[in-house]
Amino acid sequence: MGTETIKSWIKRFSREPSSFNEDHLELSKIKKEKRESKKLVLIGNPNVGKSLLFNRLTGAYITVSNYPGTTVTSDSGSCDISGESFDIIDSPGMYSLSSITEDERIPKLMLLEEEPDILIHVADAKNLERMLPLTLQLIEANLPVILVLNMIDEAEKVGLRINHEKLEKELGIPVVPTAATTGRGVAQLINKIGSYKPKTGYNFKYNETLESAVNKISTLIGDEYPISRRSLSLLLLQQDEDVEKLVKEKDSANYDNIKKIVNETASKFRQPLNYLVKLRLQGEASEFVSSTLKEVEQVDIGWREKLSRVLINPLTGIPVLLVIMACIYLFVGSFGTGVLAGLVEETIFGEWINPWITDFVVNTIPYVPIQELFIGENGVWTLGVTYAIGIILPIITTFFLAFSILEDSGYLPRLALLIDKIFKRIGLSGRAVIPMTLALGCGATGTLVTRTLQTERERAIATLLMALAIPCAGQLGVVLGVLAIYPNAMLIWALVILFNYVMVGSIASKYMPGDKPTFYMELPPLRVPRSLNVIKKTYARIIWYMKEVLPLFILVSIILWFLMLTGILDMIIALIAPVVNVIGLPVEASRIFILGFIRKDFGAAGLYGMQGILTGVQLLVATIVITLFMPCIVQFMVMVRERGVKLALLMAVFIIIFAFTIGFIVNMILTGLGVVL
Repeated sequence: MGTETIKSWIKRFSREPSSFNEDHLELSKIKKEKRESKKLVLIGNPNVGKSLLFNRLTGAYITVSNYPGTTVTSDSGSCDISGESFDIIDSPGMYSLSSITEDERIPKLMLLEEEPDILIHVADAKNLERMLPLTLQLIEANLPVILVLNMIDEAEKVGLRINHEKLEKELGIPVVPTAATTGRGVAQLINKIGSYKPKTGYNFKYNETLESAVNKISTLIGDEYPISRRSLSLLLLQQDEDVEKLVKEKDSANYDNIKKIVNETASKFRQPLNYLVKLRLQGEASEFVSSTLKEVEQVDIGWREKLSRVLINPLTGIPVLLVIMACIYLFVGSFGTGVLAGLVEETIFGEWINPWITDFVVNTIPYVPIQELFIGENGVWTLGVTYAIGIILPIITTFFLAFSILEDSGYLPRLALLIDKIFKRIGLSGRAVIPMTLALGCGATGTLVTRTLQTERERAIATLLMALAIPCAGQLGVVLGVLAIYPNAMLIWALVILFNYVMVGSIASKYMPGDKPTFYMELPPLRVPRSLNVIKKTYARIIWYMKEVLPLFILVSIILWFLMLTGILDMIIALIAPVVNVIGLPVEASRIFILGFIRKDFGAAGLYGMQGILTGVQLLVATIVITLFMPCIVQFMVMVRERGVKLALLMAVFIIIFAFTIGFIVNMILTGLGVVL
């Protein structure tokens, strides 16, 4: 089976939870194809090093983040082991076969419908007791499992010693300790893969009532499933929706009897069956840990652990966060905008390239309207290419570089833990810091990653706040550049955006119906960022950004040229001019909001060219409104797909009204007080 086919199916399933029958039929066709390569799937909790191990096995580089939630859809690669070809799939993180979040459904559905030849369960060796319940579930499912105890070097540093030979013997499956960051143990893992032979795994029992229900359900289930009837029965008892759909389709004649057994069994307990199953799994995992893991002599916690405690303590962590934000502001706002953007836009483009392009177009094309398509006010070159490369690229490069350093260091999950209590006040958990942080790179990406959040209520609140008050990297970089000469304006901008973020979140948390989220996240070890990782991540993001933004800038330039040529642009500007005037801006500023809808950073870049026209107060008001303004087309389309048309439209209308209302209030206060920036 081709890896592109696999990736396509996974992506479809992740965004269409209800399309089970359609995708099942598609899979049935796929399985009939002749498969020349064996299939190897990496599975495990978020943040245990699956992607790094994937990179070690395949030699392919994918974006590897030191926090969960980055692998929402799966990456595929291939390698040869012992003369055999393997298709390797890096699946999203999951904690249990009984999934909670949307991204956890993807690896579970793969196990329900795919038939991996080998399943590698990647576990964090430092937290073995929390990792083993999933291992036991995979063994129960009669899947071909190899357990990888990753980050074994970090476990040893804190004084943990795991007898992996004994664990292997007791579990009845291969167990390999590795350190994916250094390559330790990878050769042994490859040998295990090459010589793998299915074994009978460890069997354990639940209480008598559950075991009786499992046996009854098992007799009503057929054999045409890739996982064991015992595992299916347990998932049915836990009322797993995907398993219920699958069994209802394949064993429809017995489904009513199965549901009757499930309901009767559930009525015999005060606690949910899902809780009882997980409690039993955790107890069994604890017994394995007590017999195979020991702590050696007391080990000094070291500077990494001491620093980690500083970062998650509110008394010290918040000042550190403010220092980090100030450093990013100086690096992106001063160096990225003041030095790099100035050099590229003013010198390289302004003095060297643009004059030559202008002479070439004027001397080659005799028609002025066509000349303006390339070198006019909204020309493809003078607006599209110059803005995208001369202004945005230097700014975005410095931002992505700073973000990659934070990402690779392991700081972001500690930030999540630090702000969890604060986020609870706005209806979110600390886990929401992941999509929020990714939204700084791209709002559409952040919206997609809301699938990692636990409840639909939390996903909706996070989507609204990202669309309203989280500027994307390009927009943020330009805002930093525009306000760099007005430090007071930058402070006011940050406070206004933060205030509205908290205010809207608090109101949504109070009145939006649904379940409140809980918070659980593994903390990876703090590391000194690896320069090669940082460079690769920054480079990959720049390439991705330019592939997306440069064609769009060019397209927008052509559209604006056409609208200006036909007079339509003047009509649109005239329609919104009264609203723009109300917030204290000249009619010319109407254009930046039109651009902002097409792309946020494009609208912000329009402000960059109006610095000589607008006063400090006007620039401040404009940056506040453009930040709070309607999300760009791409983000809006993702909102429609993830939250539905009705909710996405309601959010968009609210955001537009809210943005101009806040702009009006800020302008009225500043002008009323006679503030001069």
